[in-house]
Amino acid sequence: MAMEARLSLRQSQRVVMTPLLQQAIQLLQLSTLELQDVVQKELLENPLLEEVTPDTPETTDAPVTPDSPPAPTVEQVTTEAPPTTERQTDELPFDFNAVMSADDDHEERSLVSQEDREDLPFENVVRTHVSLADHLEEQLRYASEDAAVRRIGAQIIGNLDEDGYLRAELEEIAQRCGATAEEVTRVLELVQGFDPPGVAARSIQECLLLQLKRDPLPDPVSVDIIETYFDDLSRRRYQDIARAMKLPVDRIMESVEEIMGLEPKPGRRFGGNDSRYIVPDVFVYKLGSDYTIVLNEDGIPRLRVNSLYRSLLKGAGSGDEAKQYVEQKLRSALWLIKSVDQRQRTLRKVTQSIVKFQRDFLDRGLPHLRPLSLRDVGEDIGMHESTISRVTTNKYVETPQGLFELKFFFHSGIASGDGEMVSSVSVKKMIQDILAAEDPAKPQSDQEVAQALQKRGLTIARRTVAKYREELGILPSHQRRLTPRKR
Repeated sequence: MAMEARLSLRQSQRVVMTPLLQQAIQLLQLSTLELQDVVQKELLENPLLEEVTPDTPETTDAPVTPDSPPAPTVEQVTTEAPPTTERQTDELPFDFNAVMSADDDHEERSLVSQEDREDLPFENVVRTHVSLADHLEEQLRYASEDAAVRRIGAQIIGNLDEDGYLRAELEEIAQRCGATAEEVTRVLELVQGFDPPGVAARSIQECLLLQLKRDPLPDPVSVDIIETYFDDLSRRRYQDIARAMKLPVDRIMESVEEIMGLEPKPGRRFGGNDSRYIVPDVFVYKLGSDYTIVLNEDGIPRLRVNSLYRSLLKGAGSGDEAKQYVEQKLRSALWLIKSVDQRQRTLRKVTQSIVKFQRDFLDRGLPHLRPLSLRDVGEDIGMHESTISRVTTNKYVETPQGLFELKFFFHSGIASGDGEMVSSVSVKKMIQDILAAEDPAKPQSDQEVAQALQKRGLTIARRTVAKYREELGILPSHQRRLTPRKR
């Protein structure tokens, strides 16, 4: 079989995403804080971009008259309509002559740019995070001035896990500190007396005992239950404990209720991630009977093309290397301005559509949240649902009902008796309210909850109720019957 090389032409069509188009898509899914970082980075890297500040002249080509309205939040450099597709050539994706001769547009500024921003309220400022180790070491410094005690105490504190339990053997700590086991035991008792109660315990049994004995007059029945009958307690064998202690079940349940109020993880309030302050991307205000949408543009610079480089482009020759460089940066600058503006417009449209669909929720609260899909919003504003998904990613909206992620408003629905669809979130709220009002001695089963919902016009299967109950973190009925309620 002979092998030969030959040339052939083949024509085909394919969709190619250029880097500029990828950048525009990426900007859609960025939060406001992330967008600020991207714009600031581009301002540092692109000499043609400059930020319009209140004391910066709007243009050097034409003076601004007193009658001229203020500049737009994101300045449009050209009035030409942007191309619908990106071209795979070195040509600029805009009319170059129009850009060179165009003055800066002066459109009405957005509402968020006009209003005077107040400082953040004091309660919204994130506090300094104090770790469990820092909290205990500070108490250790006040508890003893002995260097040996502080050295052993630091080793004990350093071996606590995030829940506040000691995860090292006393002999190991003694060996590291060059001390005896008795000395380590005495320092451990000192640390176990620190705040929070129950810290530095080696087991949950010891943790609960430490908390009970913190009381000058602890309940002897509660102490005896934990010391002697802890295994029966963990298995909820309350009848067996009552027979063994020769006490009425009601008396045992009083102690059990006290024990249930203790903290099994003393380090919980010090652990986890740092507090996170969420900055809303959109604000929804109710003015009269209508809702007004205001984008949060704080920190997003108002951009324009530097007029100095425009003059360089006008005077440069056609084959000048400097002109090619400036043209490249101009293309990037205009595309960023256009992309940021398009992102803001799209975010506003999506939020307006969500407000239209969820008007009952904004007026009357969670029970009136309606089912909504990305396709519903996409069809309403004429965009693909993948675009809606990108726009609502990592975005938060402040509404009269509270702060929510935009994704929160998209839920499946359950058909009601009158043919209307009810949001799954509203159904979970109904289940939570039903179980909160049940008789603790006779908790309702999932089937009984399903029948109660059916009386309200919702046809829902028992397994669906069980699924929603588990998502709410509510125990099954047989476990709720054994779990005492806090008084």
